[in-house]
Amino acid sequence: MNEQFSLIPNAAAQQFAVTEIISCNQATSRYGLILKESEAAELANTRSEALEKVGRIEFSGGVINKLITEFCDSPYLNQSNYAETLNELVETFYYFKNETLDEFDDDELIAMMKKSFNHSCRGSVDLMQTRDLEILARGVRFGIGDQESFNEDPEGIFEEDAGGTVSMDDLILPEDFDDFEVGTLQSYTDLYRYYRKGYEDESY
Repeated sequence: MNEQFSLIPNAAAQQFAVTEIISCNQATSRYGLILKESEAAELANTRSEALEKVGRIEFSGGVINKLITEFCDSPYLNQSNYAETLNELVETFYYFKNETLDEFDDDELIAMMKKSFNHSCRGSVDLMQTRDLEILARGVRFGIGDQESFNEDPEGIFEEDAGGTVSMDDLILPEDFDDFEVGTLQSYTDLYRYYRKGYEDESY
């Protein structure tokens, strides 16, 4: 009896989160983006699971709405990839909120994610995770610069023209993956550091 009663607040909170997410349809519909109730419920579940994974507690679902509002005008989003991408963005946000040691507030981190997604990563959440945000997180963890310097983006990671032409020397070819275990964040990050930063002699 007590166990059943204890589930009521969680269920009510989940339904409230779904209602909040659905309310964003009014603003996103102008971009041809609409979430079904089932997709909104999946987003709310993704948020709960992401929070549990990183050991965080959050008392409101505002981050999902902020991500929706910030990303809905992205040229890389369409109705077919909208819900899936939002789930990936929610997971990315909470993971890197932890990895950057809360150095940035929610709005700052979301703004950097959008710049990375729209420009240097051209709509690839995977590249945003394994390159731009990983570089940012490493900088925070190792104390390279302060919050102001990160906001100024000294390496140009989050600049609008950061996705320019890549030289032949910088291209990563399929055979470059032979010695790496593909599928893990660390492997892609190591590969990027090896070929783009010239750390041939560094051991990992």
